[in-house]
Amino acid sequence: MASLNWPNSLTVARILLVPVLIVALLGHTSDGDILAAIVFALASMTDFVDGYLARSRGSVTTFGKLMDPLADKLLIVAALISLVSLHRLAAWVAMVIIARELAVTVLRLGATQAGVIMPASNFGKLKTCVQIAAILGVIAVRNHPAWLEALVYAMVAITVASGLDYFFGMRRRLEQARAGGATH
Repeated sequence: MASLNWPNSLTVARILLVPVLIVALLGHTSDGDILAAIVFALASMTDFVDGYLARSRGSVTTFGKLMDPLADKLLIVAALISLVSLHRLAAWVAMVIIARELAVTVLRLGATQAGVIMPASNFGKLKTCVQIAAILGVIAVRNHPAWLEALVYAMVAITVASGLDYFFGMRRRLEQARAGGATH
């Protein structure tokens, strides 16, 4: 059984907040957007806090390494799909972001099987911050002002660019791993 330390408990809490977010967004209540914005912001903060706690306390676990990225993807994908169904976000935006997340997940699994670990880059962390800000904006702000539209386009551009960066970084690491294996 996995150890449910504080970081892992926060990851589980983030997963449990996903259905709450969906109900808040899709439910027909007068304060649903406010509740959804609060839930999304709270769940997003747990992502930063659990990683900080795990590293600072030396409590990084296999469970956390597996479930933390999954919890992040569940939260983002659930919000995107809900916002598309509400006609508050263009479907192509969600499709680009979801495709990038799936592609990186598949690449990460393949690299892990080849013995290559790709840690999160600063570009990937920037991508996550911009995604959180843009999605929170779309949840909280109606009528999409120009600044929010610009933020959504920036989210798409940074998401695609970070995916390309991840792909080419992975390719370099795999080539290095093959070259290192061939010389021994």
